[in-house]
Amino acid sequence: QLDVTSNNLANVNTVGYKASRTSFKDQLQQTVYGGSASGPNTGGTNAAQIGLGVQLASVDAVITAGSLQATANPLDVAIQGEGWFRVAQGTPPTVPTDFQYTRAGNFQRNDQGYLTTAEGFYVMGRTGTTDAYIQIPTGATAVAVGNDGNVSFIPSGGGPRATAGTLSLAKFPNENGLVRVSGNRWETNPASGAELVGTPGGDFGQTIGGTLEMSNVDLAGEFTDMIVAQRGFQANSRVISVADEMLQELVNLKR
Repeated sequence: QLDVTSNNLANVNTVGYKASRTSFKDQLQQTVYGGSASGPNTGGTNAAQIGLGVQLASVDAVITAGSLQATANPLDVAIQGEGWFRVAQGTPPTVPTDFQYTRAGNFQRNDQGYLTTAEGFYVMGRTGTTDAYIQIPTGATAVAVGNDGNVSFIPSGGGPRATAGTLSLAKFPNENGLVRVSGNRWETNPASGAELVGTPGGDFGQTIGGTLEMSNVDLAGEFTDMIVAQRGFQANSRVISVADEMLQELVNLKR
């Protein structure tokens, strides 16, 4: 629990970070005597059991939206609602088939004008039902991302706005089944189900340009969890000390 809490606190300022939470379950029980049904002269008895400790039940991702922060950077994009950005390693113009997913929309342009993540993963767009790279021509100005995911710009020679592509988003039957990888990215897992791909709007969230979704870590809650974990460990340690003192007294009775 302390490891999970410390990692959440370390990522309190990480763009698009999703916090984790820890849950526990009790271990096997030692049955001193079993229960019995009522009889002619008795009302029955309940079983007597002594617990044998605790074990980790799960470490769950908290998939809730983080706060939105305006940055005025046109290539920063936040999702308001459901959906994940689809990113991949690839070699344009060959479209990749192995995708990862992120809520961190701090994008940039590479030397060829392609929209990428800070780590160099290509941000995938969508044309109809076909995946496509998003490439902004050299010299383009006034780049903007609309609520519908449309990435537009004004060409270097002037004229009306042109479209570089439309951001694609993915949803999953079970978002909590996604597996974390490094760099704010997630991968699918049998528990998450296959991706459902679309573009912003409708069943998917809207994109907001010039804005970033920040971490959803609740500082006050994390500090509370840290104190609870510490006090729980202290109490367990105290039980061991008391048990040792009682055994020592039992040994001394023979003297």
